[in-house]
Amino acid sequence: MKRAALAAGLALVPIGWILAVLPLGMTGHMAGHMIAVAIAAPFLALGLSQGRLDPARLWPGLASPMAMMLVELVTVWLWHLPALRAATMTSLPLLGLEQFCFLGAGLLLWSSVLRADHRAAGMGALLLTSMHMTLLGVLIGLAPRPLYAAADHHHLAGMDPLIDQQLSGVLMLLVGGASYFIGGLVLLASLLRQRGAA
Repeated sequence: MKRAALAAGLALVPIGWILAVLPLGMTGHMAGHMIAVAIAAPFLALGLSQGRLDPARLWPGLASPMAMMLVELVTVWLWHLPALRAATMTSLPLLGLEQFCFLGAGLLLWSSVLRADHRAAGMGALLLTSMHMTLLGVLIGLAPRPLYAAADHHHLAGMDPLIDQQLSGVLMLLVGGASYFIGGLVLLASLLRQRGAA
């Protein structure tokens, strides 16, 4: 199971990076973000859990789920500031750094919540993460004007910039919401099994 999760995570990372780099507008860029932070990261965290390279094991003092939730919150919101978004569209190294930050923040969060002794706090951290992701997705999706028009020179098949932005907001809501909700349910089920066995 862990090997399969690790293989899936490693396979998803380049897919997310490619989507973020290709001229697919805000929607493609958001797909790259979501793959890194909400899909590849949990697979990688599960695959690395309790192994030599498990981030929660390498840095146990930093592996508090609530602290890692704050790291992910700052990372996600910071990289969605219009000025930074515009900068990533004109600099390939900066775009690579952005994707690395998303993957790293996601990996730290998911690694911390998977620790057996952090499962209850992990559920809270995933709930708060889903809330701030939902809020950002709503702000992006319901904005009355394009927030990133200057940043996105290429829209999907000539798509209107506002529609492209709205689709990216919906993508963030769906993928982020599902990922953290499913993660929270898995943690709850394992916690209930653990208490039932005790």
